[in-house]
Amino acid sequence: MRSHSLRRLAIPVLHIPVLRIPVLHIPVLFILALQGCTAYVPGHPPVPPVLSEDVPAPPPSRVALIWRPGHYDWTGTGYVWVSGDWVGRAGHGTLWQDGYWRRTGNSEAWLPAHWI
Repeated sequence: MRSHSLRRLAIPVLHIPVLRIPVLHIPVLFILALQGCTAYVPGHPPVPPVLSEDVPAPPPSRVALIWRPGHYDWTGTGYVWVSGDWVGRAGHGTLWQDGYWRRTGNSEAWLPAHWI
């Protein structure tokens, strides 16, 4: 049995130039590679978590009442907490929707809390 040495095997070698870039520059190159990509960045701070509140007994009333939960509202520069209260039942749905941001195209609009 003949032994083959590695020197006798003809293996083609490709010469590929290697970029000699310091490791710290790699994040910069990655960012430059993503220049054409767009990411969605909201133009507003996230809505804070809803605060916990105790629901008091309804006050005496001649009309049916429904509890409107506390919620955040957007003032144009920040959020403000609106405490819950009892409101007349007439004209309201049965489900409560907290306020939220809706994105349409390239803009966003604050939809205030409301009955559904």
